[in-house]
Amino acid sequence: MLRKRTLTQDTSSGNVKLGAKKVPESGVSSPPESKRTFCSRACDVGKVILLIIIIPPFLNYASLQREGALLFPEGGLAVDIGLGQKINLVCKGEGQPVVLLDAPTGMSSDAWFHVQEDVSRVTKVCSYDRVGLGFSKRAFQNETTGMERMWRVSTTGRMVDDLHRLIRAANIATPLILAGSELGGLNGRFYSHIHNLDVSDLVLIDPIPEDVFEEDQWRQYWYTQLVPSLQAVQFSAATGLNRMFIILGWMQPAIRGENVSEDLIQRQKYCLSNPSHQSSAVDEHFFLNESVSQVRELSRFKPLSSMTSVSVITGDYFDEQLPAHLNKVVAECQKRFLEQSYPSAKRIHVPGADRTMIYKKHSAVSKHLLKIIEQRQSKQRSQ
Repeated sequence: MLRKRTLTQDTSSGNVKLGAKKVPESGVSSPPESKRTFCSRACDVGKVILLIIIIPPFLNYASLQREGALLFPEGGLAVDIGLGQKINLVCKGEGQPVVLLDAPTGMSSDAWFHVQEDVSRVTKVCSYDRVGLGFSKRAFQNETTGMERMWRVSTTGRMVDDLHRLIRAANIATPLILAGSELGGLNGRFYSHIHNLDVSDLVLIDPIPEDVFEEDQWRQYWYTQLVPSLQAVQFSAATGLNRMFIILGWMQPAIRGENVSEDLIQRQKYCLSNPSHQSSAVDEHFFLNESVSQVRELSRFKPLSSMTSVSVITGDYFDEQLPAHLNKVVAECQKRFLEQSYPSAKRIHVPGADRTMIYKKHSAVSKHLLKIIEQRQSKQRSQ
């Protein structure tokens, strides 16, 4: 019995061979199936990574454009302070003296939400977002006043120039009560020393001591731990990851609780997801040492008017999350600073509080501000 045999053409001689295997025309053997599978999988993984890199920032940017208009604070005004720069100003209540609130380092005016609600029952109280924070978008460099030649952006000197123009543009009545926390306190000091007729009372909440950055332990913590951590948050916001972390519940707003409105929660999430806000927050922390130097130099040449009363509100520690030795450094520096700069200042201690007291223990801050307001209003009635 004969078996069937395949016929193939000998390409070199033209003869027919029996039982020969067919060779690809190209003369090159095809790659193994496993190699093709690996390349295909690597390509798919690359596509996924590319989508992860591109999609979150794109979606975050689109969401921020929509939220910027929807979440603008109720009663807020975008006040033009000149040359294209606008600052978000929120005023509540009626009457005089006006209370003006300046937020802590890297925070928007929402940090004062509870205090502003309390004080607005008896007088007009205003809070504002410093340039670059919250809803005060930073203008382009070529549209500024040229003050960057004298004061660097995100330093106290520049902020006080903005604040002075804001008070004039918004027709805020003076003299006013100026309250500031941390960096806001530095701004309040600087403003009060220069424009002493505009300020009747200066309230400093957890003020930054002038010599704290001369302490190696503090300087090392600030620039090797705190600032890098804030830069990481800024990068995370720029890549859209902060928004994902918020959705997953891995990142929470600083101000929350039963009495916090949903609008306030959403505005904080907006700021956490906004790379522009986070960039300005990093700058304020990074240049805080320079802001301290500006205030120290000014204080030497322009003492505070004796007509301006000063109150200082502090807690048990600067930040309860810091190690004890760092809180001790700040406490010692604060004590020296107050004895040298404002020896006659009224000091108020809030038990169990730290620098978050304006939104975690706000009643103590509001109570003191209300007392000052009552004294000023009583004096006005007697005149």
